Amino acid sequence: MPIIKAVRGKHPQISEDCYIAENATIVGDVTIGKQCSIWFNAVIRGDVHYIKMGNKVNIQDGAVIHATYLKSPTTIGNNVSIGHNAIVHGCTIKDNVLVGMGSIIMDDCIIESNSIIAAGAVLTKNTLVESGSIYAGVPAKKVKAISKELISGEIDRIADNYVEYSSWFKD
Repeated sequence: MPIIKAVRGKHPQISEDCYIAENATIVGDVTIGKQCSIWFNAVIRGDVHYIKMGNKVNIQDGAVIHATYLKSPTTIGNNVSIGHNAIVHGCTIKDNVLVGMGSIIMDDCIIESNSIIAAGAVLTKNTLVESGSIYAGVPAKKVKAISKELISGEIDRIADNYVEYSSWFKD
């Protein structure tokens, strides 16, 4: 049974069609849209500020979503994949974004739509990822523009796959 609990009177709001793994943790001021999946050992802590997620978001195994106390909430748009063991902290991620495995996104970063954050990338505070870009490295920098093939072949494919994968666990 996942840990889903209120903190300071704020209880997570989770759409009924979402999949939440048995050992995921979701606490506090968290809103999760439709067709989302929160995977094994993922933690979404809305204890110090709000966390809002759109539709068709997947938070993969071991990822941590948090915010900064009274300063930087976390907002995640639609059709977003947060890779295994990624850390997303007090930032804004717009629609159609792939956040690679093990990447770190720090406070007040903005990732515009149709972008990819490469596995292991570290986005330092206040980084702005331009729409249609791939960012990689430590600290992360733009490495190239994204092609339409990558948007449909990676961003859309992974988000769609996670909707399918989650259906396997809903029986």
